[in-house]
Amino acid sequence: MTRKTIALHELIGLKVKVVKSSHPGLVGIEGYVIDETRNTLTILGEKVWVVPKNVAEFEFEIDDKKIRIKGEALIGRPEMRLKKR
Repeated sequence: MTRKTIALHELIGLKVKVVKSSHPGLVGIEGYVIDETRNTLTILGEKVWVVPKNVAEFEFEIDDKKIRIKGEALIGRPEMRLKKR
């Protein structure tokens, strides 16, 4: 999985961290993606956060790799994104 292909994969279950955001209170949130909608990721860490995709940059940890991607690239209904494969 690479930065170009991560948007085509299932995100639920992946470890994620918010590395940049126009909303400073979101930076540093980390945990596991437990749900995804068209415009948000629900992250379970110390508590449950619902993070808007359009204001954040995410870093996903997959195996030994860390992949950064802007949230705008993830906007869209998950099932429609997965069909693009």
